[in-house]
Amino acid sequence: MPSRLTTSSRLGPRAVIAAVIVVAAITGCASLPRDVARTPSFALADSAGTQLARQFADDASAHPGSSGVLLLGNGLDAYVARAVLARRAERTIDAQYYLYHDDVTGRLFTRELLDAAGRGVRVRLLVDDIDFGGREFGAAVLSLHPNMEVRLFNPFARGSPRAVQFATRFGRITRRMHNKSFIVDGTVAVVGGRNIGDEYFDADPALNFTDLDALVVGPVVREASASFDAFWNHELAYPAETLNRRALDPHAMDALRERFTERPESKASARFIDALTDSALADRLRGGEPDLEWVDVRLVSDSPEKIEQPRGETAYHLAPELGALFSSARDELVIISPYFVPGRAGVEFLGDMVERGVRVRVLTNSLASTDVPVVHAGYARYRRALLRAGVEIHEARSVEGSGGLTSDPSGSSAASLHAKSFVVDRRRVFIGSLNLDPRSVRENTEMGLVIESPAIAGDMMAWFETFVAETAYKVDLETSRAGIERLVWTAGGADGPRTWHREPEASLPRRLAVAVVRLLPIESQL
Repeated sequence: MPSRLTTSSRLGPRAVIAAVIVVAAITGCASLPRDVARTPSFALADSAGTQLARQFADDASAHPGSSGVLLLGNGLDAYVARAVLARRAERTIDAQYYLYHDDVTGRLFTRELLDAAGRGVRVRLLVDDIDFGGREFGAAVLSLHPNMEVRLFNPFARGSPRAVQFATRFGRITRRMHNKSFIVDGTVAVVGGRNIGDEYFDADPALNFTDLDALVVGPVVREASASFDAFWNHELAYPAETLNRRALDPHAMDALRERFTERPESKASARFIDALTDSALADRLRGGEPDLEWVDVRLVSDSPEKIEQPRGETAYHLAPELGALFSSARDELVIISPYFVPGRAGVEFLGDMVERGVRVRVLTNSLASTDVPVVHAGYARYRRALLRAGVEIHEARSVEGSGGLTSDPSGSSAASLHAKSFVVDRRRVFIGSLNLDPRSVRENTEMGLVIESPAIAGDMMAWFETFVAETAYKVDLETSRAGIERLVWTAGGADGPRTWHREPEASLPRRLAVAVVRLLPIESQL
């Protein structure tokens, strides 16, 4: 291995480029289809006649200009909300996700979309291609349905290994659509941090995410629909059938529908299916009175042009709006971000806030709880500087239980923080897909809701205070007797507080891997 490194280090840039071209040629010089036909389509211009619109009409009239908000912090409720809304859809369903797994909840969700399409509902499913390697055939089959269309965003070329494309198309293929939204009949939307997959709905036996969505009704739904349309009609959104290289059998749709319409027999599937009939949330969404908080809400979203434009072209970014939100803090800023890499500018920004009297508190994943250790390496590089600047840091523990934001932890899976939220002065809340790291800010597209509500902010802070007290480490700096500054982690326990002086409850291989990654110049991709 050393000799190979030495040899390659003597290669000039032209030789390196030539080598990459040769590898690409050997593995298949595939390219994306050209002159792709994309029939433009748009959200409902008028949804007043649907049953969902009628259900919320009185409340909407009583709160002109406001939107109704319901937090979905429990994974089971988050699935139930989507499924019940899909079943109540009469005209349209627009779903946009970064990840869409082919697992228990992914298949159940697909069944709901197919059932809706079978009733005549127009279904538009837009998914980033990062999770669809080898699955374009199934997506193309779904698009055979006359009422359903699937598009894949910023796709990889078929016929060429993705690893090669990460090298040959670096800077373009590495920028992804990270948005997450689900919109029914132009009336109700679910926006937040969850993708479609077992770990997002408390159904994974190994790892579940502590996550957060918001169900919204009212004017903000039109903003979410406009954002969806911008991505759906963009040139980077490819109809799934244009990427499929396999012949579509005339009976493929029937076979696929049969697969998804059979009642799953597994215990995991039954739990979700049963919840659709016996949960309080399902009853409220079927025509009862959901406990909505009617407040001022606005959507912030990156433009799809962000992926094609230079990274410094911030006119297409939502980050400046969030920067203004942060700067408006007078007393307190709480940051909940599973992947937190502030960079030098971020450390300086937060430090300046502390200097002017703002209490800045951060909750992120510990090395033990994160599902992406490489990102933790980027965060760890700034941990001491943040603490020196007066920023308070808490790191989520990898504990058993779902850890939902609206329920007590339960179950037997390890938990990892995945919610992305900010609370400003206990009055304003952001809930969405954005992490505070370079990838979210500069590379990927993101979206979220800015909610003006002391009540919702209070609910978020109540959860935060409980979580950091019971399920997180407090990270501090201390100086040893020898005058050496070191990190110390503290967490409560049955026998009183316990302290660590290295990444707690993280395996040695994981700690060593992070130490190596910290030496690499890859922060812009974290």
